[in-house]
Amino acid sequence: MLSLIAFLFVLSVLVIIHEFGHFIIAKRNGVKVEKFSFGFGPKLFGLTRGDTEYRISLIPLGGYVKMAGDEPESATGHAGEFLSKTVWQRFKIVVFGPVLNYVLAFVLFWVIFMVGSPVVINKIGSLLDDYPAKAAGLLAGDRILSVDGQKTAYWEELTDIIHNKKTGDLNLEVERATKTGQQVIKIKVTPKLKEVTDIFGKKCSISLIGIAPSGEAIKVRYGIVESFLKAGATIYKLTDVTCKSLLFIVTGKLSIKESMTGPIGMYIITGKAAELGMVYLLQMMAILSASLAIFNLLPVPVLDGGHILFLVIEKIRGKPLSAKFQEKAAQGGLALLIALMLFVLYADILRFIVKK
Repeated sequence: MLSLIAFLFVLSVLVIIHEFGHFIIAKRNGVKVEKFSFGFGPKLFGLTRGDTEYRISLIPLGGYVKMAGDEPESATGHAGEFLSKTVWQRFKIVVFGPVLNYVLAFVLFWVIFMVGSPVVINKIGSLLDDYPAKAAGLLAGDRILSVDGQKTAYWEELTDIIHNKKTGDLNLEVERATKTGQQVIKIKVTPKLKEVTDIFGKKCSISLIGIAPSGEAIKVRYGIVESFLKAGATIYKLTDVTCKSLLFIVTGKLSIKESMTGPIGMYIITGKAAELGMVYLLQMMAILSASLAIFNLLPVPVLDGGHILFLVIEKIRGKPLSAKFQEKAAQGGLALLIALMLFVLYADILRFIVKK
């Protein structure tokens, strides 16, 4: 039940924010919005306010805003229709859906950094056999305060330094509990190089010493300004990783099966995040919101990015592409998305259900 509630909550917020972006800019540019729907398919219930019908539809996997005159065959040339607006006005209407998802992701990260999120500390929980840490004398319960003079309060900082040390020894400053109290000692470790596959499917070498975290975490909070800057840095990093992943998928360097997830995966992931607490759920929502924005900006007909591409072409040509071409392109884009969705759904079933 918790997983279902978390999934519907996250999905509802992401869809409503995205469609509200289209809706509010359309209204501000004088476009009549006929329908604002959460979900697709038959209407379950709704209400009408002004010119717009707000509805909940049967299939809660997305949503849409229906604007007057948004298709060539339905356009009459009336001033309140979408296609009667300038290229710039239509561009703003289309792009503001993804923009609002980006804004939501940024605000969520900003809030998370301000209220505080759990961070794993630099305490060793266990040591692996046949790795240098155990041979050097490190013990479970030790806290590694610094590596080569660089202070390490958190586990992520610690592993980043160790992984990037390709040659030479690591000089560790370690805090150890003894019968007489806490003692700080110095230990030298020679890391072991290992070839691994990164998130993009590329093989690379990292250094390891054979330690695992204790799992102990503390809540770390930042000020308003620092949280703002960290939120920006997080969005930038997330965008970079997502765009590279999409590029590698398109070029065949990364498997769709292993790198994308659909509704089943979202349901399970959001459920697990909800079990860990609200901060984790909001963090997952922020990641999904930014990912949704990027995906929607892909230049595929029926996605926002496809509409933007057509608008750019219209601006360059001085006239829109033919209605027949746009219709065929939309049909092709829809077929591609359906095929992708079915494949991802199949991969989710294999990954999350069959493996269980």
